[in-house]
Amino acid sequence: MITIYETSKSGKRHELVSNINLKPAIKEVIHIQEQFDQTMQGFGGAFTEASAYNLSRVEKNIREQLLKAYFDPIDGIGYSMGRISINSCDFGLGTYDYVQPYDESLQSFDVSRDQHIIDMIKEATKIAQKDLQIIASPWSPPFWMKDNLKAIKGGKLLKKYYALWVQYIIKFIEAYKDQGITIDALTIQNEPAANQRWESCLYDAQDEKEMVLVLGKALKESNLTTKIYIWDHNRDIMFERASRILKDKEASSFIYGIAFHWYDNDQFLEVKKTHDTFKDKHLLFTEGCQEGGPHLHSYDVAERYGKNMMHDISNGTEGYIDWNLFLDTTGGPNHVNNLCSSPIMVDVFPETMILNPSYFYIKHFSKHIPKGSKRMFSSNHTILHNVFLRPDGSYVAVLLNLHDVDYHVSSHHNHVNFETYLPARSIQTIIIK
Repeated sequence: MITIYETSKSGKRHELVSNINLKPAIKEVIHIQEQFDQTMQGFGGAFTEASAYNLSRVEKNIREQLLKAYFDPIDGIGYSMGRISINSCDFGLGTYDYVQPYDESLQSFDVSRDQHIIDMIKEATKIAQKDLQIIASPWSPPFWMKDNLKAIKGGKLLKKYYALWVQYIIKFIEAYKDQGITIDALTIQNEPAANQRWESCLYDAQDEKEMVLVLGKALKESNLTTKIYIWDHNRDIMFERASRILKDKEASSFIYGIAFHWYDNDQFLEVKKTHDTFKDKHLLFTEGCQEGGPHLHSYDVAERYGKNMMHDISNGTEGYIDWNLFLDTTGGPNHVNNLCSSPIMVDVFPETMILNPSYFYIKHFSKHIPKGSKRMFSSNHTILHNVFLRPDGSYVAVLLNLHDVDYHVSSHHNHVNFETYLPARSIQTIIIK
C-alpha cells in the first residue's frame, strides 16, 4: 500500500494524492541501498517567552488549537522535541535571570518567571501523549558573572564563576524536574561565537572545553543524566570547533553530540564532515528561522526549510528543532526588535492562527518520520530526498523538487518500490506499507 502527500507552490498543502499524473515529465530514479545511517530523534520547536506570551493573548479554545497544530500526533504534525532558554533570550519581553544580582549563594534562585513557559510545555506534553525531549541553552549567564558586566553584547564568563554557573544550571534542571519536566540535554552556550545586541556570551574552543569538563563532572556528581551538546552555532566552523574540543579525551567522554544552526551560506559539507569524522557523536539541529520580519504566507521560506532539512538529514543529522513556535503578525515580540517568522503566526485581532507554507513543509518530515526511524543510504543528483525505515517496519520517502520543471520519480528497491509525479516547486511524502 502506497500513500502520497503533497505540498506545492500551486496551492496544495500536505494533501493526499489520489492519482499519479501521467502527463510528460523528466524521469528520475532514486537508487536505494539496504544500508542504514543515523537513527532519528524527532522534530520540534522552541518554547520561548514570546511564544508563551502570544498564547496568553488568545482565548482558551484558540490556544488549544495552536498547540494541537504542532503536538497532536493525529491532527497536528507530531512534534516530540522542544528547546528552551536558560535565563532570557531575545524572543522575550525583557532581559532576566533567576537570581538577585551578586547572589553568589544562589539562595534567591527562582524560575517563577518561566511559569508560563512551563505551563505551555505541560500542555504540549499532554497533547503529544508522551514526554517531550527538552533541550536547554543559555543565552547569557547573569551579567555580574561576565567580564563586560552586561547580559547583552557578548562578553565572557569569568573563570572564577565557571563552577558557580554550573551549579546555577543544575539548579535550573532540578527546578524544572520539580515541575515534572525533564531536561534531556543541554548546550554549553547558544551561538558562542556571536557578539549580539541581545543576550549573548562568547566562548572560544578552549573555554567551551573547560566548561564541558566542569559541567560534565557536576552532572555526574548530581546523578543527572542530562546530555551535553557542544557548539550550538552555525555550520560554517562546526567541524573545526568539534575537532578542537573532541581531541581532549576526557572532555569528549562527557559530550553526547554537536548542535548547530543554519544562519550561514548552506555549508552542508561541514555537517557531513563532522558526522563522518565523529561517528560516536550525535548531530542535532537546534535553531533556524526566517529572519527580517513575519514573511506571512511565503512559499520561498517553506522551500528554505525543505532544502535545509533535506541536506542536513542527508548528512547525518538526527533531529530538527525549529525556532519560535508562535510569533505574532509583526514577527515578535522581541525585546531588541529582532523580528522573525515562524511556521505558525498568531493574529490576536481577530484571534486566529495563520499556518504558513513552512508549517506544511515541516509536516512532511515530522508527521511521518517518528523517533527511531533509520535513514537508508540512497542517491539521485537532481531530486533532494531522504528514505527511512520506520520502527513499525514501513518505509517513508520524502522528495523535494526545487526546480521549475516536473519530474516522474521512481524507485525499484525491494521494499521501497514507488512511482510518482513530482510537480515543479513541490514536496511529497510517500509512505510504503
